[in-house]
Amino acid sequence: MEYTVLKLGKVAGVSTRTLRYYDEIGILKPARINSSGYRIYGEMEVEKLQQILFYKELGVGLEQIKDILEDPAFDVANALAEHRGQLLEKRKQLDLLIANVDKTIAVKEGRTTMSDKEKFEGFKKNMIDENERKYGKEVREKYGDETVDQSNAKLQNMSQEELERANKLAEDIHQSLAEAFKTGDPSGSAAQKAANLHKQWISMYWPKYSKEAHAGLGDMYVADERFKAYYDKEQDGVAEFLRDAIYVYTGMKK
Repeated sequence: MEYTVLKLGKVAGVSTRTLRYYDEIGILKPARINSSGYRIYGEMEVEKLQQILFYKELGVGLEQIKDILEDPAFDVANALAEHRGQLLEKRKQLDLLIANVDKTIAVKEGRTTMSDKEKFEGFKKNMIDENERKYGKEVREKYGDETVDQSNAKLQNMSQEELERANKLAEDIHQSLAEAFKTGDPSGSAAQKAANLHKQWISMYWPKYSKEAHAGLGDMYVADERFKAYYDKEQDGVAEFLRDAIYVYTGMKK
């Protein structure tokens, strides 16, 4: 069956503007343009759109989705099986959060009690699963399964106070980094303060700190577009500045 932009948009639940944008950036081209100038989509394009929407639902950026779909080794059946596994994980996360909310309601109604640790169990598990989904493959390839598993266990066992401290450190890093970036000097005192805060932050999650691993994380912030976009969201070049500050801090300057 073939679809125009309007019909495909209605079937897929996306706007015609979105489909036109996908055409413009080359992630989803129509099968052909008819004599009236309308974009026409066939079954292959419908399947591709389904994949795009699956990956978007899982939080993957369009640029990365495009790379995935254009990979010669891309296999639709395997991708669907992978999607299913990720959706099941997402369902587990939601079930855990729902159970946490249900228990909180019961506490408020006086039907049960809940420890501080229990209050945050669902959120910590959600953080772990979200990190695994977004960055797990790359991080495990770089640091190994054992290190990542130990890091996840450390997060899961954090107390409320430790989790709050880790979140506060993350905020302090961004504030210090923004001020340091204005100086343009990754070896300056402001940048080194940011690098030290960064060390404190990762040390709360890592089973063991090392200068080599710290510098390697700085490299990843620049090499991986997702990390780079996170640090560069306020201003371009911040990820590279942080990497260079970490190089100086660790003595691993390249």
